[in-house]
Amino acid sequence: MVNTIIASIIIFGILIFVHEFGHFIVARLVRINVLEFAIGFGKELLSWEKEGTRYTLRLFPLGGFCRLLGEDPEDARKKGSFQEKPLISRLAVISAGSVMNFLLAIVLFSLVYFFFLGVPQTQSTQIGEVLPKSRAFEAGLQSRDVILAIDGLEMKNWNNVISHINANPGKQITMLIKRDHTELLVPVIPIEETGRGLIGIAPVYKKYAFLSSLFLGFTYTWFFIKLIFISLYQMITGAIPADVAGPVGIVAVVGEVMQQGLSNLFSLAAIISVNLGIINLLPIPALDGSRILFLAVEGIRGKPIDPQKEGFIHFIGFTLLIILMILIAFQDITRLIF
Repeated sequence: MVNTIIASIIIFGILIFVHEFGHFIVARLVRINVLEFAIGFGKELLSWEKEGTRYTLRLFPLGGFCRLLGEDPEDARKKGSFQEKPLISRLAVISAGSVMNFLLAIVLFSLVYFFFLGVPQTQSTQIGEVLPKSRAFEAGLQSRDVILAIDGLEMKNWNNVISHINANPGKQITMLIKRDHTELLVPVIPIEETGRGLIGIAPVYKKYAFLSSLFLGFTYTWFFIKLIFISLYQMITGAIPADVAGPVGIVAVVGEVMQQGLSNLFSLAAIISVNLGIINLLPIPALDGSRILFLAVEGIRGKPIDPQKEGFIHFIGFTLLIILMILIAFQDITRLIF
């Protein structure tokens, strides 16, 4: 349990730090004064000041903030304030947090394939693994066998192999394989699963392939971005039940995933990072998405919305957000107990 809590704090801390650092670094690049860079909420545990910015570590590691000069209406006209900068600069600062979360997901997924899983060598038809008790195992296929042809058709790459197997559920296929210096004919009947044929083989995986790992990092990040948006749409339309987890629920998931290995923990952190980036882009008061919406309205109407009114909307949104987090935490605890 202690290890789970420590791992959860580290994951939350990294995700929050990366998000807030996105706001921080872009604000510095466009010469906006950063008054405070904080990780966590509540009582200050540690603080120091450098070059006009106060850095704080706070008690509850469930969020953070990057306080900029000009967010208080009284400071709006001061040099280096957020409000005095061009609209495009302000948009860049606000959106940078979510962008950094997406970049972190890419890095984490890439690390998983670079160090742990390896990159599937789909240009080859060599078998990397035969699953125990699978149809391939029963037929006598072995790791390192090279599939030359299936049913007389030449197999040029792994996608050819999988496509032919998937297309023949429950039907016998004959595989011409090369084992060492010998060619063998091996009949196999793929098992049917969700309408596809499967025999239980996997390709060769190669670790430490930088560019290929990076490409898979991009691919899986984009996949989860699309998946989360689709899921949100389905929840809003009632196609699937609205099922969300808060910090307590995530800690429970972290505990389960830790038992499955470090690569799964990295993958979970990447998925949470994508979630955090997307949620912050939603037009909900107090989140980055609502601030982007206000800036978009400013761009359309040619003048900013009254800062007092905008601040009040964000305050109401923040209050409702805290209430929602409490309700979700209660739901998570109820699930764990019952």
